[in-house]
Amino acid sequence: MILDLKKVFAAVLLLAGSMLLLGGTPASAASLPDFTELVDEQSPAVVNISTVRHAGSSRRGRENIPGAPNDEMEDFLRRFFPPDRFRRPDRDAQSLGSGFIISKDGYILTNYHVVASADEVKVRLNDRRVLDAEVVGSDRRSDLALLKIDAKGLPTVKIGRSENLDVGEWVLAIGSPFGFDYSVTAGIVSAKGRSLPTAQDENYVPFIQTDAAINPGNSGGPLFNLEGEVVGINSQIYSNSGGFMGVSFAIPIDVAMEVVEQLREHGRVSRGWLGVIIQEVNRDLAESFGLDRPGGALVSRVLEDSPADRGGLREGDIIVSFNGHDIDRSGELPHYVGRTPANSKAELEVVREGKTIDLEITIGELPGGGGEEEVASNDTSLGLQVESLGDAIADRLGVDGGVRVTSASGAAAEAGIRRGDVILRLNNSVIQSVADFERVVDELPAGRSVPVLVRRNEAPVFLALKVPE
Repeated sequence: MILDLKKVFAAVLLLAGSMLLLGGTPASAASLPDFTELVDEQSPAVVNISTVRHAGSSRRGRENIPGAPNDEMEDFLRRFFPPDRFRRPDRDAQSLGSGFIISKDGYILTNYHVVASADEVKVRLNDRRVLDAEVVGSDRRSDLALLKIDAKGLPTVKIGRSENLDVGEWVLAIGSPFGFDYSVTAGIVSAKGRSLPTAQDENYVPFIQTDAAINPGNSGGPLFNLEGEVVGINSQIYSNSGGFMGVSFAIPIDVAMEVVEQLREHGRVSRGWLGVIIQEVNRDLAESFGLDRPGGALVSRVLEDSPADRGGLREGDIIVSFNGHDIDRSGELPHYVGRTPANSKAELEVVREGKTIDLEITIGELPGGGGEEEVASNDTSLGLQVESLGDAIADRLGVDGGVRVTSASGAAAEAGIRRGDVILRLNNSVIQSVADFERVVDELPAGRSVPVLVRRNEAPVFLALKVPE
């Protein structure tokens, strides 16, 4: 059948005109939410956060200098030129992020990575005031930081409950992407309970996944539901280009407020610790262990003298329930364990040799408070940036300690130290942690060569490091 396009077009126009005359709107437009009132009410409590790290500062953490060469580019240039030919000059490092006010007396919540290793933190309010901020406490594992400014009577956000969120629900983000203050984006909740392991193979946050456009600078900003309540803190994006690609992740506000309470009271965060290395149970493993379907967390190692060891857990056990919470995927277990208070009792249901048994285990405290001082070190004299190892990485490498190199330049690069190396000994001193590394570095003899033992590709290698004068 051949249609007369002119007649079809005329009919469409007539229908649209009739809807306008009758006050009608298309069903799709009528169902879209109106965010204007929410933005008017909540945007005054959203702030812009800028940080400065002074050139040559020994504060710990990794630099974030826009436009600076990355490690891969420096490795390429190092093949053809001496390090001094391409090493970027020292300069102040600046970063931008977002945050939101949670109390009238000036407490502000943002991401850990927004303020990590900063020498100065400044907060720009909705009324254009710029105030110095104090970092009350920070927690790397949850990527959260609590700030305090000297001000009274400030506007605050409404705190909601992330556990009440439903997949498909509308959410709205307010922040400063690329430095553009008070930008608003909207989307839906794509998924809940996403596990995103860190470089230390830790995953203590069940992230909210959304398709609201989140870009650099949105970090630390609030994620609202349609009731105008904060249900998450925008934290990460999934991207191959550095820009938004339709997948972003927010920290649930329920988790964040538990962290805030501890940071405000103690300046650090205590988490529960079980002391096991776990892995996913796939279909083949489920069949081999006699399960009717994949599920649970398979214990591949029990750490010696850990709460799990003392409580009777064994390698090969499959944890299918923790304190009444079913464990469908292995990544769910750290979320529940981390939120369990240390020294409290936990009820575990495990499958052992085809039989289900119940265990009661006293939960310990996760070693290391997750604060900035325990995470990384940036030694400018040697050109080394290192970070601590997580239990899972140390177990995979078969080492009891050490620190992993995240960047090497200057004297370290000339010695042959590479990104990804694990430093086990420095100047004949055993390196168990970042604190050990910094203590030994401070005692190195200037102008002399010292031995460095690194683990590279599962093999030990000794290198000679010339300490600058």
